[in-house]
Amino acid sequence: MATGTSSSYPPPPPYYRLYKDYLEDPESAPEPPPPVQGTYPLFGATYTTDVVLPSLEDQGVRQLYPKGPSIDFKRELTSLNRELQLHILELADVLVERPSQYARRVEDISLIFKNLHHLLNSLRPHQCCYFDVLLLGESNTHSHSRTSDTTKEASNRGYQKEERGGTKASQGITPEFGWSSGMNPVLL
Repeated sequence: MATGTSSSYPPPPPYYRLYKDYLEDPESAPEPPPPVQGTYPLFGATYTTDVVLPSLEDQGVRQLYPKGPSIDFKRELTSLNRELQLHILELADVLVERPSQYARRVEDISLIFKNLHHLLNSLRPHQCCYFDVLLLGESNTHSHSRTSDTTKEASNRGYQKEERGGTKASQGITPEFGWSSGMNPVLL
C-alpha cells in the first residue's frame, strides 16, 4: 500500500489567495498584468506580438505574382493554380521519360505552393473583416426579428383586448400590425 497521498490535480497557484474577498469586494482583486509587447518566449521558442506577414523575399523565396498594393487576388490565384497544374503534369512526364531530373520540377512546384500559400495568407485580414461584417449583420437581423416578433405579439394582445371591450389605446390596431381604416395614429 502507498503511504503518501496523491492527487490527480496539482494544487492551485499561491496567488489565488489574492482573490479570496472578490465576491464581497470586487475592487479588492489586483489589476491584471499589462499585455505583452515585443518578443516573448513560449515553450522554448521566441515569438513576437507583431502580426506582420513577412514578404516572400524576407523568407528567401522568389515572388511569382506582381508586387504592389493593388493585386487582383482572384486572377493571381487562378494563374498560380494553372501554373501548378502544368508543372505537376510536367513532373509526371519527367518521371516517365527522365526520372533522374525530377528534382528541378519538384523545386518549381514547391515555389508555386509557397507563393499560393503567401497570397492566401495575405487575404486573411480581408477574410476576418468580411466575417465580422457577416456576424454583425446576422446579429442585427436576429435582434430585428426579435423586436418585430415582440411588437407583433403586443399588437395581437391589444387587438384581442379590443375584442373583449378593451381600452381606447388598443382600438384601431389590427393583428397585422396596421391601423384599421378610418383611424388616425396621431390622434390616439
